[in-house]
Formats: sequence, structure tokens, C-alpha cells
Amino acid sequence: MTDLAERLTLPRYPRSSRYDARWTIENQMGPHALWLLEWLAPALGLADLPPGARVLDLGCGRAMTSVFLAREYGAQVTAADLWVKPEENAARLAEAGVADRVLPVYAEAHDLPFGDGTFDAVVSIDAYQYFGTDDLYLPSLTRLLKPGGRIGIVVPALREEIDGVEPPEHLKPHWEPAFWCFHSAAWWRRHWTRGGALEVETADWLEDGWRDWLLWSEVCAEESPSEFMRGLARDSVELLRADEGRTLGFVRVVGRRP
Repeated sequence: MTDLAERLTLPRYPRSSRYDARWTIENQMGPHALWLLEWLAPALGLADLPPGARVLDLGCGRAMTSVFLAREYGAQVTAADLWVKPEENAARLAEAGVADRVLPVYAEAHDLPFGDGTFDAVVSIDAYQYFGTDDLYLPSLTRLLKPGGRIGIVVPALREEIDGVEPPEHLKPHWEPAFWCFHSAAWWRRHWTRGGALEVETADWLEDGWRDWLLWSEVCAEESPSEFMRGLARDSVELLRADEGRTLGFVRVVGRRP
């Protein structure tokens, strides 16, 4: 095992540790998507899905999570993203040996080209916060589920909601306007519950998730082949070191269509 692989092997993510570290770094677009999906999986019941279950990977990025869903859980995956071209993901999926199990599509989250009751599950890793805070969004997504199907997300989050209109003092030098889409587990539970479209089964905080995020950002700041992604990773390192887990981390939310 290389030094890089050793750095990225964490006991609580055993499935993710089997994936090539260079591959994950080359295809990352933020926090370690496979770690977050592996944390989501038991709450979402992915291991209990029947072989060939249809799963929508919403905001799949470079489709690492789609590869993981197909390989680890035998799902038939629709890999939907707005920013990464389907033909680019198609080549990546073929190289990963899952082209027959993952269909890459171009889709905007508010205009998904799928029929009612299409999917057994919907997964969204580090994407839902950018479109799902809209009060009217969840019912439009829930309609894509079969009865009894689940939606599961993992998002960058706040430990507690921030009072007022200013970020915490220690984060002001690093704060971006987009961070206001980060919310607490309690906020997400209320947001999903009050519309009545889903029964919320899980809304919780990843303990010490900020440490995993920091480790990953440090590695990507050194090892990413893209100068742009190295720069974003360096920004994350500064942010997370300044915060030290006081404010930022990850939340997972799972809801079931009655």
C-alpha cells in the first residue's frame, strides 16, 4: 500500500478504502464523496435493495458515487448532473467497468426528465444543498420514487443554526455567500417534515466529520492534478483549521415515501 493510500484509509470507511486513491483524487469535486456515501448507505438501506434496483444519483459530478452504487450495491444507476457532460462520465464509467449499469444523463435538478415512480431510491452527495432548500422542491423529487422508496442526502452542514446575518467571527475571513445554504440536522428534519411528502427517518451529524474533511482537503491540496482544485482544497484547509469543528461538518438526511 502506498503512503497516499495509507493516509486515506480510515477504519469507518472500509468499502471506500478499496478504491484507488489516485482515482478518487483525480475525480473529486469537493469533500470525499465515497466516504460520505458510505456513511449514508446504512441509514438509506442500500444493502437491502434488491439486485438491479433503480437509483438516481442526483448531482453525481464525475460519477464516482455512481460507480460505487453499481459496484457495491448492484444498483442500476442513473447518473444525473448539470455541470459534467454525459459523454465525459460515459468514458469514466466504461473505464470503471460499469457502463452496463450506469446511465449518465444531463439534467437540471428542477427539470428532471423522469416519470413518476421511476426509482427505488434517490441519492445526492454534496449537491442537494444547492437546490433543495427551496420549500417547493422536495415534493417534485419525491414523486420520482416508488411507494416505500427513500431519498438520502449528505450535505456540508452547520452544527447549530447561526443567529443573525453574520457568520461566526472566527469564520468571517473565510466565509463565502454560498455557505448560507449550509444548515443543521434539526433544520433539515423540519424542512423535510413540514411538507408531508416524506417520513423523515434520519437527520444526524457526522461526529468528527470535519477531521475527515480536513484530511481529504490537505491531501487534495498537495496531490490534485488540477491547479484549480488544489486552490479550492487549500481554501477548505484554511476554513476547517480556523473552525476546528465548532461550526462546520456534515449532516445526512433520509426520508421514505409512504
